[in-house]
Amino acid sequence: MTSTPRPPRSIGFVHLVPFDRDSPREGHLDGIELFRYAEGLGIDSGWVRTRHLQHGLSSPAVFFGAVAQHTRRIGLGTAVMPVGFENPFRLAEDLGTADVLSGGRLLPGLSVHAPGYEEAVNDIVHDAGWREEDYGYGRIERLRELLAGRPIREVPEYQGVGGDFDSDRVEPFSPGLASRLWYGGGSLRSAEWAGAAGLNWLVSNISTSEGGVTDFALAQRAQIDAFRAARAAADPPVPYAPAGEGRVAVARVIVPLDGATPEQERKYRAYVEGRTPRTTKVHPRNMIIARDLLGSADEIIEAILADVAYQAADDYLFELPFEFELADWKHIVYLIATRIGPALGWRPAEEGQAR
Repeated sequence: MTSTPRPPRSIGFVHLVPFDRDSPREGHLDGIELFRYAEGLGIDSGWVRTRHLQHGLSSPAVFFGAVAQHTRRIGLGTAVMPVGFENPFRLAEDLGTADVLSGGRLLPGLSVHAPGYEEAVNDIVHDAGWREEDYGYGRIERLRELLAGRPIREVPEYQGVGGDFDSDRVEPFSPGLASRLWYGGGSLRSAEWAGAAGLNWLVSNISTSEGGVTDFALAQRAQIDAFRAARAAADPPVPYAPAGEGRVAVARVIVPLDGATPEQERKYRAYVEGRTPRTTKVHPRNMIIARDLLGSADEIIEAILADVAYQAADDYLFELPFEFELADWKHIVYLIATRIGPALGWRPAEEGQAR
């Protein structure tokens, strides 16, 4: 299974956009600044997590509408947006709006799962109908059709009241958005479905042990191989799917020490030390967690090159620690753009922009 890594087609970062409970504006502005800074370094994409009932970004489409006003090139991804919290019709409107504002830069990463709160909270979040709702893959298929501009009604004849603005499809329609969808998963079943459905495949530092495989990279590589096989076997080709074999993005938490101040290094080491025990066991529902990559840039590069999941990936993503601050995130992004990425065979999106 080991192979010679190919240079990544793109490199990006994944960010939570955390904020203080009593001062949320500053955290969101820091997130915008990080995207602006990363674009100046030539980073290809920035991805945001979606968090509900937490002090993290809850509305990626709104956030990207703001980011789009401060950037012009960097891709804007979600890693991932749980569609179970969304009405596919309204989500299609929000994603379409953010995509047209950004000039077609959205990379929506999606997932599905049933409501996970206790029943009283689920009633508030999802309304009482959540008990009968289907929270399977069909929600994403419906979303994709809406993004693709599928007509959902016949436009009634204009009656001369309110303006002749009616449309038969979700608006605004953004061409190409439906072919830029990613599925964020961590199981062989999801990998096979995403491949057969013609989506791209996005995996992170949390996955599933299946078939007795507890080595994280090997488990994830099996999923990537299953995705590739299902994508190749899809016949006829799926409507709205991009041409080719589909893209795979692999993400890991990295904490490089090069150039860190003594205070930063103490914080970085304590962060990883506190998280390492969770990576040494299989959790309920067979969940496994990858080790954070802490060390010099050279040590992190060596670990990435040896990772069989990264070896099969098209796009390399690096997850930023939640509990850090803007200066720390900029430090990591700078090293990604100037040391780690180039050593992996990547070049900034705009040559000469890295500073």
